[in-house]
Amino acid sequence: MPNKDKSKAISGIISINARGVGYLRSVSKDMQDIEIQNTNLNTALNGDTVSVQIIPSRKGERTAGKVLSVDKRAKKVFTGILNKEKDFYYLLPDDKKMYVDIIISKDNVITKKAEIGQKVLVKLNQWLKTENNPTGEIIQILGKAGEHNTEMESILYEKGFEINFPPAVEAEAEHLEKTEKPIPHSEITKRRDFRDTLTFTIDPKDAKDFDDAISIKALDNGNFEIGVHIADVSHYVREKTQLDAEAVKREFSVYLVDRTIPMLPEVLSNDICSLNPMEEKLTFSAVFEMTKAGKIISRWFGKTIIKSDKRFTYELAQESLNNIDGEYHNELSILNQIAEKLRHEKTVQGAIDFEQDEVAFELDEKGKPIRIYKKQRLDTHKLVEEYMLLANKEVAEFIYKAYKKTNSDSPFIYRIHDLPDNEKISALSIFVKALGYELEIKKGKGITAKDLQNLFKQIEGKAHEGMIKTAAVRSMAKAIYSTKNIGHFGLAFEFYTHFTSPIRRYPDLLVHRLLEKHLKDEKLPRSEWIKYEKISADATEKEIRAAEAERDSKKYKQIEYMSEKVGETFDGTITGITEWGVYVEEKNTRAEGMVKIRDLGSDYFILDQKNYCLVGEKTNKKYSLGDIVKFKITSANLEKRAIDCVLV
Repeated sequence: MPNKDKSKAISGIISINARGVGYLRSVSKDMQDIEIQNTNLNTALNGDTVSVQIIPSRKGERTAGKVLSVDKRAKKVFTGILNKEKDFYYLLPDDKKMYVDIIISKDNVITKKAEIGQKVLVKLNQWLKTENNPTGEIIQILGKAGEHNTEMESILYEKGFEINFPPAVEAEAEHLEKTEKPIPHSEITKRRDFRDTLTFTIDPKDAKDFDDAISIKALDNGNFEIGVHIADVSHYVREKTQLDAEAVKREFSVYLVDRTIPMLPEVLSNDICSLNPMEEKLTFSAVFEMTKAGKIISRWFGKTIIKSDKRFTYELAQESLNNIDGEYHNELSILNQIAEKLRHEKTVQGAIDFEQDEVAFELDEKGKPIRIYKKQRLDTHKLVEEYMLLANKEVAEFIYKAYKKTNSDSPFIYRIHDLPDNEKISALSIFVKALGYELEIKKGKGITAKDLQNLFKQIEGKAHEGMIKTAAVRSMAKAIYSTKNIGHFGLAFEFYTHFTSPIRRYPDLLVHRLLEKHLKDEKLPRSEWIKYEKISADATEKEIRAAEAERDSKKYKQIEYMSEKVGETFDGTITGITEWGVYVEEKNTRAEGMVKIRDLGSDYFILDQKNYCLVGEKTNKKYSLGDIVKFKITSANLEKRAIDCVLV
């Protein structure tokens, strides 16, 4: 019998696949991840914090374990479709890693007036080990499954995001609108005035909030004063308010294909804080004197007031940049030249360009996708990006060195990116070699950012480019928020933070507060570290969920779009090889479908894992990663989130 002494248990976060098999990352490098069969999960669900006991196994067998206790549930709310079998009502969860259905009482269904086939939001009750299935209660009816709004809201709730703001939070925001507009003269006099300096915003066409602006002024000495002006959200969202508590809870704005769920109420995000054109706005700025070659002569950080002269879209700014008679052409040209110098310097230092094609969606009035197209990457996108990176980097360096100089224990929030895991990089090296490329790994040293740069030069413009970049990203450590600075590997920056988007990211708002406290020489007690460490960890976790929600909404719309194309033939690339078939990605929409192994022909296909291909036993026909293929869509199932295809 296994020893049930919990003192010998291993604690960690469990990952569970769709088949209901769990895995716990091993604490020892010499040991594989611990595999936990369904019968030994003891009510553990994907993402839960659990205590696991290792089960004795024979030599050569995989390390197995058993869950002793669930110490913390990762989530307690699930979305799905309400079903009925005989006299039992149950939720068929949207979460494919939820390996059991959730039983719902008849009384709860009747009370909520829920109907079979509706999408509902269900809260999990306590799940006892003696029960085969958990029970839950319907807390909200989302609507008819398959309808646009129902599905988008389901994605948000499934990832744990609230859609509406509590009345008390809305009331605080409305009070600010009444009391802070127009800006009191007493506040203006405290700030450096940039209202007469040429300033503009450059954002997407559909942007509703503008949290960054750039100013430029030629100096008598031939240099330029360039200001990166960020909405001063911290002036309005104060500590110990309902607004701040809600912002901490949300941490991020969430972007789906058709909507934004803001971190702050719209009266703040789209009005009071937003740097709208021809309106006086309060900002927190990073101001640099720079040469035309991109060298920083001096820098200044502080509270400011601006008045944006122009609201550019990226496309309009690009037109002005391309046309000598374009509006503010000279200023945009100077900014672009300096940005190019900054980008070059960053590349020389080893920054990695993970940039890949992104798709955008054109929806009709009912939310149905009528066009999917690749976003165009313009010089103006890169221009804005470089100045935001500059401000983030310089703020982080300024604070870090100031703290070090004074031996300060004050906390700060950095954006860090650790060195890649050697094991994952080795796997990446093998993967790219099978595709005909080289990623050199120096013995005992791993790789440098420049090694990845060299790989990306090899694949530039090739059919494998997107696939290898995706694999490279997956082999990297994730960028996270932390109170401890270790630098940013991907950007090749020794110091980095997030300062430039406080309307949509809570860590940026905290960076503003901490920078202001430092500029005022206000000391924070050592105990504050715990608070900021917790917020950093929560922000990292919520950022992942926000990215997943955005990705899920895009995938849903890709499948919905392809559901109208059943029977049509497309060009694509093989992006995945498995023992059950191959995955293909459509060239323009980037929609991914599956060709089942049984649909590859009458031959018996064997998976060659080493060379990432399927090989026919009789015909020697080979399907490899990166192959360009033509395929036909045979079905697109929105409920299963799957597209089935055949090769033609």
